[in-house]
Amino acid sequence: MTGTPIRLLVADDHPVVRAGLRAVLETEPGLLVVAEAATAEAAVARAAAGDIDVVLMDLQFGPGMNGAEATAAITARPGAPRVLIVTTYDTDADTLPAIEAGATGYLLKDAPPEDLAAAVRTAATGRTTLAPTVADRLMNRMRRPGIALTRREIEVLTLVADGLSNRAIADRLHLTEGTVKSHLARSYTKLGVDSRTSAVATATGLGLIRR
Repeated sequence: MTGTPIRLLVADDHPVVRAGLRAVLETEPGLLVVAEAATAEAAVARAAAGDIDVVLMDLQFGPGMNGAEATAAITARPGAPRVLIVTTYDTDADTLPAIEAGATGYLLKDAPPEDLAAAVRTAATGRTTLAPTVADRLMNRMRRPGIALTRREIEVLTLVADGLSNRAIADRLHLTEGTVKSHLARSYTKLGVDSRTSAVATATGLGLIRR
């Protein structure tokens, strides 16, 4: 392949994963890993330097900013690089915030190397690549909108699953306790349940929240 290479930033908090992605990508013609970032904050800062075409972004980092938040910060800048999510998570609780944040693609870490390289090239052109399970889940949401929880409803149910009370959830999300109860009531209706335990079990079974 001739011409200017596609310049990549690999953002993941695990050194072994970064090394593995670099090893795979650098065997591909026309792809060049120019930087790595171990935190989401570092990825945002490095992506702003102007010499990156595609950021390969994990979703879960340590304390601080997560991958979806970093994606939103990166894509908000004029002339921003494309962001390709590369993660192990494919639930609605993970995919929706990332896609809403402006990610161009969403791939799982168990994807074959050729799929990863193809997704990077696709992202560089501004076109979308979605892992098959993610694409299927999004299509199912469109076909069954009644079970499509909002991002906030997913956040609330995830915290319920973590054992938090309504008051604790309200404090965590900077909401009133009444608002939390309203989100839960709407979730119960959509899921066809009448208790916190049933809501968590059903949402987990549908892949809407991650346990």
